[in-house]
Amino acid sequence: MPFPLSPQAIDALADIITGGPGLGGGPPPIGLYRSGPQIEKFMRACNVAFSVSGSRVPSLVSCLIEINNGYEAEKVLPRIIEAAADPRDFTNDPPRHVAVLDHLNRVLRYDGFELQQQGLKVRLVVAGHATPVVEQLSGMAETISFDTVQRDLDRAIASIETDPEDAITAACSTIEGVCRSILIELGEPLPAKKDVQGLFNAVKGPLGLSPDRSDLDPLIAGDVRTTLGGLATVIQGVGALRTHAGDAHGRERGYARVDARIGRLSIHAASTVALFLIETWQRKFPTRILHRHDDPA
Repeated sequence: MPFPLSPQAIDALADIITGGPGLGGGPPPIGLYRSGPQIEKFMRACNVAFSVSGSRVPSLVSCLIEINNGYEAEKVLPRIIEAAADPRDFTNDPPRHVAVLDHLNRVLRYDGFELQQQGLKVRLVVAGHATPVVEQLSGMAETISFDTVQRDLDRAIASIETDPEDAITAACSTIEGVCRSILIELGEPLPAKKDVQGLFNAVKGPLGLSPDRSDLDPLIAGDVRTTLGGLATVIQGVGALRTHAGDAHGRERGYARVDARIGRLSIHAASTVALFLIETWQRKFPTRILHRHDDPA
């Protein structure tokens, strides 16, 4: 992610966290007004040690500038920005939450970022890198408590520009995580070969995705089989990219096999497949919740 942020972004973030100077007589704050102790509590929740020294707004701005210029800005600042726009703080005033997102995004986009509502959370992403299918998958991961998908998506999106090989690895992991959870939830054994293609082949039967199924309308049977065959080809391609271009099996120092375009292609393809598998699960087993499951093997 492109850090440090601009001074304008730091000032906007401070305005949202503090609620402005709070002198009265002016327009209501865009963010939530927080007293000095409340700001300290907010920052502690973001794992940042902070104490107000003098005026609360300048104190926070100084702290944010120090973080912005530090070596861990890319780890700490996203956490603070997402916390400042946490929807849970605006449950009684949704329009204010919309205003907060608009206010922050107006300046963040100049720095190459944007805040996006994904399910029940707000995520800081590189501007333009999330597509509707990625956002929908992320939102669904929230509603079914499937946090491994969210972590893999976050990792993939964050790595597109700086490390597309890692983005490919994380994208493939999203499909593998969904397949493993479906098999374990159904009490099915994991396949001997636990790569993405082996896992997908194992879930096709339980989910009714085998191309040779005979219960289809004759008018669309051929089209459905072609589409399912294409889905298998996409999965095979993502898995092959992970093997040959991802970082799961090591790589030479200073050598990049792919660029950001291929990283994005892998994320979009993997997100489409993972979303389809989850929706198929929900349609076939509407009363069962798909939980996160770690691979026991």
